[in-house]
Amino acid sequence: MRDSCLKLLVTCSLLGTLACTPPTEPQEDTPEPWFQEDAAARGLTFVHRSGHDGRYLMPEAAAGGGGLFDMDNDGDLDAYLVQSGSLTDPAKRTPGNQLFENLGDGRFREVQDSGAGAGSGYGMGVACGDVDDDGDVDLYVTNFGPNTLLLNDGSGKFVDATDVAGVGHDGWGTSAGFFDYDRDGDLDLFVANYLNWQESTELDCANPMGEPDYCSPLNYDSPSMDTLYRNDGEGRFTDVTVAAGLDAGFGNGLGFVFGDFSGDDWLDIFVANDGIGDQLWVNQQDGTFIDRALVAGVAVDLEGGVPKAGMGVTAGDVDDDGDLDLMVCNLVDETDSVYRNEGEYFSDVTARTGLGLVSRRYTRFGLGWVDFDLDGEFDLFQANGKVMRSPSSLAEDGFAEINLLFKGRDQGSFDEVLPRGGTTEPLIAASRAAAFGDIDDDGAPDILVVNKDQRAHLLMNVHEDVGNWVRFRVLERSGRDAEGAVLFASVGDHTERQDVRSGYSYLACNDPRVTFGLGEATKIDALEILWVDGTRQTLGAFDVNQTHTIQRD
Repeated sequence: MRDSCLKLLVTCSLLGTLACTPPTEPQEDTPEPWFQEDAAARGLTFVHRSGHDGRYLMPEAAAGGGGLFDMDNDGDLDAYLVQSGSLTDPAKRTPGNQLFENLGDGRFREVQDSGAGAGSGYGMGVACGDVDDDGDVDLYVTNFGPNTLLLNDGSGKFVDATDVAGVGHDGWGTSAGFFDYDRDGDLDLFVANYLNWQESTELDCANPMGEPDYCSPLNYDSPSMDTLYRNDGEGRFTDVTVAAGLDAGFGNGLGFVFGDFSGDDWLDIFVANDGIGDQLWVNQQDGTFIDRALVAGVAVDLEGGVPKAGMGVTAGDVDDDGDLDLMVCNLVDETDSVYRNEGEYFSDVTARTGLGLVSRRYTRFGLGWVDFDLDGEFDLFQANGKVMRSPSSLAEDGFAEINLLFKGRDQGSFDEVLPRGGTTEPLIAASRAAAFGDIDDDGAPDILVVNKDQRAHLLMNVHEDVGNWVRFRVLERSGRDAEGAVLFASVGDHTERQDVRSGYSYLACNDPRVTFGLGEATKIDALEILWVDGTRQTLGAFDVNQTHTIQRD
């Protein structure tokens, strides 16, 4: 981030081939682990089940979502894990989604009879946000089948309000998120949708070995339209997809992130599509959107100029010039797509980042630009897992791959961290969602990784050389997280930008609190907040290694 000149967006894809050449080991960056896998020891006992039993049904390949959020307003992050179950036998969809309470020290216990497991669909992902402005974080679960809205009563109990709210879209929902696109003070909802798929229309496909395997989405030629819901107040929504102009484009939506990508202080929408050009829906400030992805240079990247298999996506100001860059991660044999924001358009700077040669060996899903070592530069984590089996896999699961961790450098470049994935012992799984947040409140961000047909991983940050930090929880007047607000922190002679955002990565919701890594700096000299309605507020100095809560007057 600091003194760099890149803005990046990463999208990951579901469409894949096989990597035939064993990867060569990159030059070692640091021999010490950055993370320790600690799920079992900390009581996080979730095991994902895709329900695969014989035939290869497409939704199985994409599933595996989860999130980190504060369900009870006690200041620590609880965990929500989305179960899939079975596409052919609803009786096998048990146990359902699971909620785990943080006991205050980063250890968890499962919350029984919370109502958070409600829903009848085949689970995909989750979005988090206070939709009824009562100060409690609610959950929206995407499924193959009807999606589910769970309202939080503040005590760890959830009520299924899907029908009353009008948000039970019955399709194949993937990534989703809450944000206030119309500046009316409440959270609206965007849902990315994948294919128009049914079991009765499933195809029989084979991998390069001639064995049965999952199909490419292009085999179906059945893209879908994403969904935008406007919050009408008190948790009731109206489907405004057509009225907002989003019916002008169809896609195989997997990843989603919102932010002001056009520089007009209004929130836009970016969608990563699998095998179809990505979309950048620019807010027209009148309740409508226009897709400017092709004109802006983010529909496809420079590698061949054709659509990739976009999956996960993240956004951030990696070159400290004040605007948002984009990164999309893709399938094996496809590089990541990293875009620097130039104002009126984006430049594809993937070749300059150091990510291409390493990342293209894997199929990447969940990802995030997060400053794990708190030195003031965004690092990068990618959760990997095949969608087509490999004969050369080192794991029993032919879809399993190792994850990747990169240390951020100046000028927007990255170096791979060894041991690969940042852990002493390699973790090889078919990873999907990656959710980011400080689970044990020591200042250093941790990672929840959901693995298809395996137990979840909890990667606790054990980096031995972390810098100082300042964390902010930014709230609107109602007490909800100010999704979409932008923070500009002045540290010495430079300024860093971060956005309040829980919706990014893949099938995940993330900690909305903003953490500035300061390295050796001992304070933030000033903080400017750009609220979602366009007003600005400047606050004084903040001491390091503390969390500060700022609620709008």
